[in-house]
Amino acid sequence: MATSIDAVNRERISAIDPIIRPYVRRTPVIDLQSRDFGFDSARLTLKLELFQHSGSFKVRGAFTNLLTRSVPPAGVVAASGGNHGAAVAYAAMKLGVPAKIFVPTISSPAKLQRIRDYGADLVVTGERYADALAACDQWCSQSGALAVHAFEQSETLLGQGTAGKELEEQAELDTVLVACGGGGLIGGIAAWYGGRVRVVAVEPEGAPTLYKALEAGQPVDAEAGSIAADSLAPRRVGELMFPLAQRYIDRVVPVTDDAIREAQEKLWQALRVVAEPGGAAAFSALLSGRYQAAAGERLGVMVSGGNTVAVDFNR
Repeated sequence: MATSIDAVNRERISAIDPIIRPYVRRTPVIDLQSRDFGFDSARLTLKLELFQHSGSFKVRGAFTNLLTRSVPPAGVVAASGGNHGAAVAYAAMKLGVPAKIFVPTISSPAKLQRIRDYGADLVVTGERYADALAACDQWCSQSGALAVHAFEQSETLLGQGTAGKELEEQAELDTVLVACGGGGLIGGIAAWYGGRVRVVAVEPEGAPTLYKALEAGQPVDAEAGSIAADSLAPRRVGELMFPLAQRYIDRVVPVTDDAIREAQEKLWQALRVVAEPGGAAAFSALLSGRYQAAAGERLGVMVSGGNTVAVDFNR
């Protein structure tokens, strides 16, 4: 029987890349002096996916879905903590199709405004992503709209995997740190590298979706707390990404909310980069010492999203 390892791999990610290339940015990397952040043993490269259209990597998977699947007259529908909804709304706007987005009440105001600005029909419902997903599924059944899942779809994983393809072209690495919520980004990146580079998952202590899944041997429900709950706290990790995680992800590193806040502050102080909590989570593993770099290790860190209201230019 075919598995996600057959459906999401280096060859298929390579085939998707030219399809979505006209619609997505090749986001930059920046090489940093690790001593500026309190350690001097590693070579550090940040992949700045927060500079992507719609403010996060999610637009890669959104365009992959809309460009490779048949979109009905009813358009597309998605459930999201915010970033996926903004990405689907942006892709739908660019391609001229209707979009309806369901989000929970914990979604950041910045993400809600993005969705509105892109012209989608926005519905705020329930306290958590799982609530929004249930409402989305009901609407999909009623309307016949095409459901675009944030992580439980091979097209989504393939699109997110193009971020890994870009990163390999931009930097020679030993290890890549990637935040994990439902697992779309890290699943795609792990599939791209296929074990040739160490891939480390970072998740909030309050939302240990992948840790609990690996412990149980299958995706299971986990807590959904943390300041990064609007991007890294689905009820459980995806079924499709889980075999990829079992085969290719080296380990899961938990981080505290305080560590995530510190990483946000350091990114701003050192680079004037404004990352949302989920976007800064991978970097927090390094700063907090939860991930200990080896001497000379070439580290890549995904800074995956920047949809936040932390900056106010009216002040």
